[in-house]
Amino acid sequence: MSELSHRYSTPPRLERPSPIAFILLLVFAAFFISGFTRANIHPDRLLNGVIHLGTFFGEAMPPNFDRWDVIAIAMLETFQMAIVGVVFGVILSLPMALLCARNTSPHPLVRGVARHIVATLRTVPDLVWALIFVVAVGLGPLAGILAIIMDTIGFCARFFSERIEEVDPGPGQALAATGASRSGVVCGAILPECAPSFVATSLFSVEKAVRSAVVLGLVGAGGIGVELSAAMNLFRYDQALTVILAILMVVIGVEQVSAWIRKRVI
Repeated sequence: MSELSHRYSTPPRLERPSPIAFILLLVFAAFFISGFTRANIHPDRLLNGVIHLGTFFGEAMPPNFDRWDVIAIAMLETFQMAIVGVVFGVILSLPMALLCARNTSPHPLVRGVARHIVATLRTVPDLVWALIFVVAVGLGPLAGILAIIMDTIGFCARFFSERIEEVDPGPGQALAATGASRSGVVCGAILPECAPSFVATSLFSVEKAVRSAVVLGLVGAGGIGVELSAAMNLFRYDQALTVILAILMVVIGVEQVSAWIRKRVI
């Protein structure tokens, strides 16, 4: 009986949390309560929000397709921004990943610097990059493309480097034993094994970039976000709904194509 009760008893870490775990739990609870209080959540605000949301959809229906040609061109510009930014971002991510990976980096110091650069690119939000590049190169798609490149490097280089570190060292060692150079080992053993994972990560980057490109337009980086911002600021909710529907169709289409390609590659 004692053995059975011991088998189904609560783990000791749940019965007697350590002092550090208890302190972290208290800190988390304090942050949660503080955040909930600052949100100023009241039933009357929620009720008014439902009413205003109903007003929005009431004025947005039916969608206004009078400017469908302008919206289509802006949506095409957004998609092009995402594709161009991801292509350059993925190309630049590969050498960064090789410098970040433990088994391909030429020196631990180089690896540390490269990992910190990638972490910095990943930490800064793409919206902040867009604001920086709008100041640097002005309004338009170029600022959005540069922002997507920075965001893609931070995203892809990390996952590329982790996949490179997981490769089987056997094929690389066999190539090295035949006299292959370091670059030959990378191109002949490491990259072919990692290629399916690289493709999958790159496709996820495209999905991510399309969503990001929509938001980047809100700060002047070109694309459909400019049309959405203008429609909302002018209270043309019927045109805003048309823009939202266009975004939804493109995002769903990109996700479906990406999933189809991943099934064929992986």
